[in-house]
Amino acid sequence: MMIENVVGRFALPLGIGANFQINGQDYLVPMAIEEPSVVAAVSSGALLARSGGGFSTSSTDPVMIAQVQLLDVPDAAKAESAILAAKDQILGAADTSPTLTRLGGGPKEIEVRQLTGTPAGPMLIVHLLIDCQDAMGANAANTAAEAAAPLLERLSGGRAGLRILSNLSDRRRAWAEVEIPADAFRSNAFSGSEVIHGIAEANAFAYADPYRAATHNKGIFNGVDAVLLATGNDWRAVEAGAHAWAARDGQYRALTDWHVRGRADSESLYGRLELPIAVGTVGGATRSHPSARLALRILGLDLQGEAPIESEKGRSQANGDAGECQQGARALSEIVAAVGLAQNLAALRALVTTGIQHGHMRLHARQMAASAGAVGDAVEHIAGQMVAEGNIRVERAKELLQEKNGRLAGP
Repeated sequence: MMIENVVGRFALPLGIGANFQINGQDYLVPMAIEEPSVVAAVSSGALLARSGGGFSTSSTDPVMIAQVQLLDVPDAAKAESAILAAKDQILGAADTSPTLTRLGGGPKEIEVRQLTGTPAGPMLIVHLLIDCQDAMGANAANTAAEAAAPLLERLSGGRAGLRILSNLSDRRRAWAEVEIPADAFRSNAFSGSEVIHGIAEANAFAYADPYRAATHNKGIFNGVDAVLLATGNDWRAVEAGAHAWAARDGQYRALTDWHVRGRADSESLYGRLELPIAVGTVGGATRSHPSARLALRILGLDLQGEAPIESEKGRSQANGDAGECQQGARALSEIVAAVGLAQNLAALRALVTTGIQHGHMRLHARQMAASAGAVGDAVEHIAGQMVAEGNIRVERAKELLQEKNGRLAGP
């Protein structure tokens, strides 16, 4: 069992985000989510990105921060000097994972921060910077902090309080970029220039106003969380870190940057999303949950020897040969960043053109029709009629279904 006191299972739909091209490679992206229109929207955003060559992504090394809180330190400056001078000894004490060390990871550096003006008095905070390789790293960070705490107490003359990782994993970031020609946004109702300028203006609103930024960033996490959940990763940890990152200058802001480039006759829309993303492709639910293992195989990521899903021709149905795929947690973090950027692009495009409710209401109508008992072609028929009437309710769906069944039954 994965958790305690289990009484059943709560299933979510598992969909596929299509059309993704990331660093020149095609991907199908598994997404677990209950909200209608998200998978369709992200696939639309990814298709737009292809017209500009797809997403370019990169990431930092997978470094997590383990924190040790030191209290009642008699001389903070002296303690800081002593701790920094004993760096090698501290890193040795924190090196508790032979597997990480063998793979080139483990504790790499220390930092010391002095906090003053807290309700509990001054504190000395020691950061252990730990390369977690392909693991998310929570257990490794927590174990390292606990192992190093007694030595830090002796060096500082204080007492250790909390010994735990930080979910503001700002040393472990991933980013995605895209540039799309204005013509890709042109429609019968809007010119491409109108759309991309509208998107840039919408992003500026979210950068300046935390009320808008909260909704803007929530849309990003419609995509991000769905991939994290599908792959068995801790979406709550990533959200916590990303929201803290969004407020790093003292105001909560948009996580994305969208702006217009080029001259009036050759404009393009540039977008970038950067955020802390601590994910793993080994350990935890990524290993114990069969659907998470399947999702990682669809992505073509390394599963310690498991082959990617193959088609009849012997190639991965989703993402090419195993040898062509990036491996591990960094690759997954970059895919997640690209999905977040595509999701945001689709949402902003809808907001500045037809409005966000246009697609939502159609999908909501389908849900109402299905809830009323409609199946097959009847779902689309009843949903379409409710949308046309502007009356999307389960009661109306039941009425329409009764009418349809009555006509089929005849006199």
